[in-house]
Amino acid sequence: MSQPRSRIALLTPAEVAEQCKINVSALHFYEAKGLISAYRSAGNQRRYQKDVLRRIAIIKIAQQIGISLNEIAERFAALPANRTPTAADWSVLSQHWQSDLDSRIDSLMVLRNKLDSCIDCGCLSLSNCPLRT
Repeated sequence: MSQPRSRIALLTPAEVAEQCKINVSALHFYEAKGLISAYRSAGNQRRYQKDVLRRIAIIKIAQQIGISLNEIAERFAALPANRTPTAADWSVLSQHWQSDLDSRIDSLMVLRNKLDSCIDCGCLSLSNCPLRT
């Protein structure tokens, strides 16, 4: 990506990595996956706008709840590229993930409730195990 039009303060990869508590290699990986983008300085060095900090925070949270990088990339593709996403933008994004998370929580609760009957159930086979259905 070329230099931004306005004279806003850009962050170096080391600054972003330090603030986000990730490795610089993770930034390069996220960039390769299309999750974040960088500008290039006159010396061809990466520089990031401050909104990348919010995107990385969302990436880290989404990964903690089991959302794949591919799904994160799909959702990020719907966000505006030319401005910092607003609270409304993030709300739309999070509503989708909340629905998915609620569904997984429901499935886990059903599984948890079946665990008590698992001990001494007598199924003797994973193929017959009621927990696998």
